[in-house]
Amino acid sequence: RVLSLELNKDRDVERIHGSSINTLDIEPVEGRYMLSGDSDGVIVLYDLENLSGKPSYTCKALFTVGRRHPDVHKFSVETVQWYPHDTGMFTSSSFDKTLKVWDTNTLQPADIFHFEGTVYSHHMSPVATKHCLIAVGTKSPKVQLCDLKSGSSSHILQGHRQEVLAVSWSPRHEYILATGSADGRVNLWDVRRASGCLSTLDQHHGEKSKASSEAANTAHNGRVNGLCYTNDGLHLLTIGTDDRMRLWNSSTGENTLVNYGKVCNESRKGLKVAISCGCNPEFAFVPYGSTIAVYTVFTGELATMLRGHYSTVNCCVFQPHFQELYSGSKDCNILAWIPAPREPVPDDVSEKSLPQQHLNPAYEDAWSSSDDEG
Repeated sequence: RVLSLELNKDRDVERIHGSSINTLDIEPVEGRYMLSGDSDGVIVLYDLENLSGKPSYTCKALFTVGRRHPDVHKFSVETVQWYPHDTGMFTSSSFDKTLKVWDTNTLQPADIFHFEGTVYSHHMSPVATKHCLIAVGTKSPKVQLCDLKSGSSSHILQGHRQEVLAVSWSPRHEYILATGSADGRVNLWDVRRASGCLSTLDQHHGEKSKASSEAANTAHNGRVNGLCYTNDGLHLLTIGTDDRMRLWNSSTGENTLVNYGKVCNESRKGLKVAISCGCNPEFAFVPYGSTIAVYTVFTGELATMLRGHYSTVNCCVFQPHFQELYSGSKDCNILAWIPAPREPVPDDVSEKSLPQQHLNPAYEDAWSSSDDEG
């Protein structure tokens, strides 16, 4: 299904945004509601379900936090995220130096966290049961941890040298956090430990690079602006402005040396990459200019390019229930990429008489009945 993703002619996402769409998130509970945030500070909530009963339909916007809303972000919204456990709450962070925690029903902020610098990225753990920490990456090299329970942002992680562009909690261990910075480093932290980070990912496996005597471990030779764990949390995908994407073993910190080739990435801020869920093999969806490159995660193979946007793609989000993809771009559009329907086989033709090359190997019947075995 993922390999047959195509721009769907029957599904449209209502066009509300008047500026570049920076971030999308689909709630993990039902997979039905999607948030989007744009460069004007506007946030929109969509219902992705088809309520019309017709094959062609538009995903309607249920509400908008628009420019006239008293609590709208003053500048660009860089990240939106649903509260992982129910749809009653969502979060947004912005270049206006705030992170807002919203009550979905009243559309009022239940809490607002203020920072000294621009906020590039934030993330809540999808699996945490013992803490309610939101990790926040800002213009400061310090990673901020905001506690939803107490409303304070007292906890700070120190170890980066420049602004933190991407943060991601492990989906496997609730206290493990990965952060990527403009200093080229990716740090892994156990937030229970007060002393420094657990490890800094090193593209050279600890061997000093010939060119420099500095033994600073860097994951990329450029700004690290995208991070994404695989769904089992065993691997971490990182992307940098050195036009490279790397896959790391998240427990050993080892570079797996998967070669994805040149992954063009000129973004000055965070890039929202997605990884499929429940597929074998798993795929990574990476904004690549005005297209979305689909890579096989563990082989590095470029499986396909999704073309349809008119301008730079900033973000994509995967809907695992139906293996669908949604992408947001500078062209103000959100596009829905849906697996192509299979061609129906006419009743009078039995499957066996079909020429075999028409069958995608993924759809071939792999069952064997005991009769065939003798």
